[in-house]
Amino acid sequence: MDEYRKLIQEAFGESSEDSDDDDHRQQLEGSNIAVEAQFIFGENPKWERISEIKGLSLCRDFLTSDQQSTLLASILQEGWFSEASHNQAMRFGDLPAWAKELSTELLKREPLFNQLIVNSYQPGEGICAHVDLMRFEDGIALVSLESSCVMHFSRVHESTNENKIPVYLTPGSLLLISGEARYEWKHEINRKPGFQKWDGLEIRQKKRTSITLRKLCKSD
Repeated sequence: MDEYRKLIQEAFGESSEDSDDDDHRQQLEGSNIAVEAQFIFGENPKWERISEIKGLSLCRDFLTSDQQSTLLASILQEGWFSEASHNQAMRFGDLPAWAKELSTELLKREPLFNQLIVNSYQPGEGICAHVDLMRFEDGIALVSLESSCVMHFSRVHESTNENKIPVYLTPGSLLLISGEARYEWKHEINRKPGFQKWDGLEIRQKKRTSITLRKLCKSD
């Protein structure tokens, strides 16, 4: 847990909750949403730092299969993907209750995020190499659901495939992107043949859902 707290502080800075954990916990225990959050989110995640990229940390088993199902059910209840042509939902400001708990209970901190993206990827769909917009603060959380994929990271000013760093995202994993990883590295999910391999084996492409949590920069 100490390593977990250290990673969170590195990604998002000091938490105002650190000095009043007990009071905050007592308040949550009195609410129904806190009970749901305890059921949804695990308490003892094991983290690994991606050594090649400073500011990139991964927990492959953050959510169990049952916990993932609960989270997916909450997303489906929103009705965002009722039509096949709808594959992305974006929310600003007041987030859905389950997303608020994902940003507080999952990270054990005061609310950090006010922007949410949920993507529903069909087999073969990915994302182009990019750096998240500068309108968002440092510290981005990405939760993967339903199926595995390889996300590749490359330096902002590099265009070749030779120096890409692969990161294997499994269902229930949580990826934290901050500092150099957030500003100096692009990330992508390339679904072309040969890019979705891990341990020498081609990954079978299936439907995948991702949740991205970010915070807008304060207006000047």
